[in-house]
Amino acid sequence: MSENPSSPAPAKKVFIKTYGCQMNVYDSDRMADALGAHGYVQTAEMDDADLVLLNTCHIREKASEKVFSELGRIRDFRDERGPGAKKMLIGVTGCVAQAEGEEIMARAPAVDLVVGPQSYHRLPSLVAKARTARVIDTEFPEEDKFAHLPAPKRDVTISRGLTAFLTVQEGCDKFCSFCVVPYTRGAEVSRPVAQVLSEARALADAGVREITLLGQNVNAYHGLGDNGETVGLGALCHRLAEIEGLARIRYTTSHPRDMDDELIAAHRDLPQLMPYLHLPIQSGSDAILKAMNRKHTAAQYLELIDRIRAARPDIALSGDFIVGFPGETDADFQATLDIVKKVGYASAFSFKYSTRPGTPGAEMVDQVPEAIKAERLEVLQGEITRQSQGFNSGCVGLTLPVLIEKPGRNPGQVAGRSPYLQAVHIEADQNLIGQILPVEILATGKNSLTGRIVTADRIAV
Repeated sequence: MSENPSSPAPAKKVFIKTYGCQMNVYDSDRMADALGAHGYVQTAEMDDADLVLLNTCHIREKASEKVFSELGRIRDFRDERGPGAKKMLIGVTGCVAQAEGEEIMARAPAVDLVVGPQSYHRLPSLVAKARTARVIDTEFPEEDKFAHLPAPKRDVTISRGLTAFLTVQEGCDKFCSFCVVPYTRGAEVSRPVAQVLSEARALADAGVREITLLGQNVNAYHGLGDNGETVGLGALCHRLAEIEGLARIRYTTSHPRDMDDELIAAHRDLPQLMPYLHLPIQSGSDAILKAMNRKHTAAQYLELIDRIRAARPDIALSGDFIVGFPGETDADFQATLDIVKKVGYASAFSFKYSTRPGTPGAEMVDQVPEAIKAERLEVLQGEITRQSQGFNSGCVGLTLPVLIEKPGRNPGQVAGRSPYLQAVHIEADQNLIGQILPVEILATGKNSLTGRIVTADRIAV
């Protein structure tokens, strides 16, 4: 039987593997949206993909080598499909693409296109070009990519769940000496207020209950308002809180120097703004903070924490720490342990320092031996784990509002998140998904809490 010539062509499939931060998760969704407008559907399986994209992150140690290793695996998989198989394009996007685009093209001949984070709105046309010639686009275009990226379809947003990321700011002007972000993401740029509100309303209309505002330095947000005024993150949160159906607002990642009075007051005044703040310090030593070009001291950070807690006493704090930065002595490391103990974190991320080519830190003398880094990291992580477990244990017996997000791992179970971003498992019906309910916390697990619903009456928002 001959094929009906009027039947639509089969959809092309794109497989996207995402590395790193929440901004990359958001970017991957937006790339899928852009390609979706040109006939691509996203697939969770690489086997049958017409296009494979690696959305890369340059923050972690040996990030680029992990990308090259994955590219070799994908190349071998493509070659094994044989000459009769359909053409599979391979692309690299994200921060490794931005920082090492030329090297990727030289070292990985199987790669068909390399696209930096500021050019995702061009992705459909770049993919089309890559079918006939290799393509690289790592420029910083003048046009606003967000103004050119298509909005996701409502059914696509619904399929992504009750929580969503929303990038409001990109880039960084801080130039910390360990960080590649200013070189891969460029200078700080904030999206206009109207653009952010429009996207947030569309998310809420599709059933999203919680949004997390994203930026490399999100509390430096300074978007343009309707009347030409500059709007900070605190004022933006107030406007987002007015959107019907949007029950929860979060944001990450922040810099201590941009934590202004307006944003602190928003934590005091807005019930929608969750009492959880990720505010990295990186080190407790003033000497190391100066070498890192953080431009604040440990005492200034502690004073800021006091102001935040005065405004919102129940706030939970998270942070980032780097051990073994060049020149770090035993006394410097002890200062980091001291500040961790003084603050008391609900959670924190900690890493051994690793050099990033092109950053000032890579050229510094007094690099700390790996064995000492590993020893210090183990000690720091032990203290952070103790604090995190203590915070979770302190929630036992409390009744917390929990957003019921999805079915649990076991039959008859649902899973949600507390205001403090803790995973909570509850024995309950799935018809409660989407509601925010009071849950008594009964016990703690290794990485989650267990609770029971106190009443089926949803919490008014």
